[in-house]
Amino acid sequence: MVTAPNTPAETSDQPSKPAKSGKLEVSDLITIGIFAALYFVMVCIATLVSTLFTGGFGSIFLPAIAALISGCVYMLLAARLGKFGGITVMGVIIGLFLFISGHFVLSFIASSIFPVAADLIASAGKYKSKALLLVSYVVFSYGLTGPILPLWFMKDAYAASLQARGKDAAYIDGVFDNINTGTFFISMIAILVCAILGGWFGQRMMKKHFIKAGSVAALTKGLGREGEHTSHTKIRMTVIDWLVMIVVTVPLALDIAGGCDGR
Repeated sequence: MVTAPNTPAETSDQPSKPAKSGKLEVSDLITIGIFAALYFVMVCIATLVSTLFTGGFGSIFLPAIAALISGCVYMLLAARLGKFGGITVMGVIIGLFLFISGHFVLSFIASSIFPVAADLIASAGKYKSKALLLVSYVVFSYGLTGPILPLWFMKDAYAASLQARGKDAAYIDGVFDNINTGTFFISMIAILVCAILGGWFGQRMMKKHFIKAGSVAALTKGLGREGEHTSHTKIRMTVIDWLVMIVVTVPLALDIAGGCDGR
């Protein structure tokens, strides 16, 4: 009697995929740093746009403009990482930059509280629920209100900080020209509307361009590492490449960060 040779199905020696850890690892922190840099670039663009095109309203619409254009970055991070902490860390990085660049501590507080809440909302849907991710992005977008809230709630301290920076009375009066109860609610509603549109657009772009390419994880796998990657797009950027991009962007950000004080 002839016996059939062993087949691969009979010998289950194949290596199994390691389970995905729920804790942030070094590779996760690199990924978060990359997406934080991309979000930081979006904030810089929003600062420039708000300074050039919103007239006397200046920076009070900065968070809304940032929310409108940053949806893709946020949705990609949530899909790529899929674990608690990524959204929080990205928000804290932005808050630290705002605080170090001379804004009130409220900037750091808002950039910590809202991202944590956003992270919790997204994690409730395991970072896969479109509705919860959209709500999460709306909440996250309010993290950029830290630099502008003192305009309404800390007027005296804000004016004193401008005086300390050498601003004259005419400049300070111009900063507060449009600061009233009405503009506060308008700016907060603008963030809500722009975040919904920006988040929806980000999800549409994910579905149209990234998911069709294979998967978000495949597309972004290996960021910060050399070699080819398992997607239709080859990403050959290393950590050094991303650091260079950040270093080049920082002087621009420092130059236009003053837009948050009403310039």
